[in-house]
Amino acid sequence: MTEARSEPRPSRRRRSLPLAAAITFVVIVVALAIASRVSLNYYVLSPGDAPSVGPLIKVPADRAHRISGPILLTDVFVSQVTALSYLPDLLSGNDQVVPADELESPGIPASELTAQGYLEMVQAKAAAKTAAFGRLGYHVPEQNAGAVIAAVGSNTPAYGALRVGQVLTAVDGVSTPTVCDAVGQLAKFGPGQQVTLSVEKNRFTADGTLVQGPTVTKSLRLATRPADVSADSGCPRVKPARGFLGVSIQTQQDFTYPFPVTINTADIGGPSAGLAMTLGLINTLSGGHLTGGRIVAATGTIDPSGDVGDVGGVAQKTIAVEQAGATVFFVPPPELGAARSKATSSLHVYAVSTLAQALSILQKLGGHVPPATGAH
Repeated sequence: MTEARSEPRPSRRRRSLPLAAAITFVVIVVALAIASRVSLNYYVLSPGDAPSVGPLIKVPADRAHRISGPILLTDVFVSQVTALSYLPDLLSGNDQVVPADELESPGIPASELTAQGYLEMVQAKAAAKTAAFGRLGYHVPEQNAGAVIAAVGSNTPAYGALRVGQVLTAVDGVSTPTVCDAVGQLAKFGPGQQVTLSVEKNRFTADGTLVQGPTVTKSLRLATRPADVSADSGCPRVKPARGFLGVSIQTQQDFTYPFPVTINTADIGGPSAGLAMTLGLINTLSGGHLTGGRIVAATGTIDPSGDVGDVGGVAQKTIAVEQAGATVFFVPPPELGAARSKATSSLHVYAVSTLAQALSILQKLGGHVPPATGAH
């Protein structure tokens, strides 16, 4: 019997490997592309910038002083988490992943988030100027100027007709200088009824600058109030509303300053730079030696009377200010622990709940703090 010997045959598997590898590569690329476009119901907070607030402030030349030690404001980068970025974001030691409902209000579309942040910055700048001028002894008159729109709900009568930053000045011809005036007038109308609004048609530019527009008239038909939306106005002597417009409004306050001041915060939203802007303006107007030559950073909201309020993303802001060379960092009391968890020994973190406390600390650190005086 003759032994049969097979000749070696080319391996089909070996021949198909390049094709299989190519197909696998394409599948992976397509999967990654899809994952990068699938947005999850989370946002990630990342360390942002910490610019000096001094160059952002513009006052009349005869009022300005050379700055010997900068005051830094700080922000965070906010971006929506995707299926692709979720795990890296979650494992990052410098980033924080938060549920979307911590940043978004129920029923308010995510597309409004940027405009809301810009409105908060506009309000923060007004409060910072008022607090700074008040500390320097100037009288700052204020007046109620309408009901500013802070949010517009999706699938509501207001959606598409009204925008964040616009101001309701009258309802059916009746002036509405405060939020309670506006709510009280709207409460007189029921579902299905037409209401005529006088609206200051303001808008935000791409970098967050508020451009004031003309006052126009808009007629909208009120809807039935959703079951999960309270009818309680929160205003004394105002009956629960029957109709539903679909906006969140606040009293618009206009201030008259003793001389022009502008603060350029292009592309920065939110209220958390209030304290930093207040300190920066005081520094510019009072001699430029408020920090004693140190690099000082601050985060916290400010109100016209000088009270400091809570903010978010302080851990990420701490990283940013330390990278910028700050040695002093003011934060609201609830955020002290978060800041110290990221601070090294070179950064001294102080909790302050008022502008006066921050100024007192700066004075103890060798800064030149202007004395509190009566109104000019």
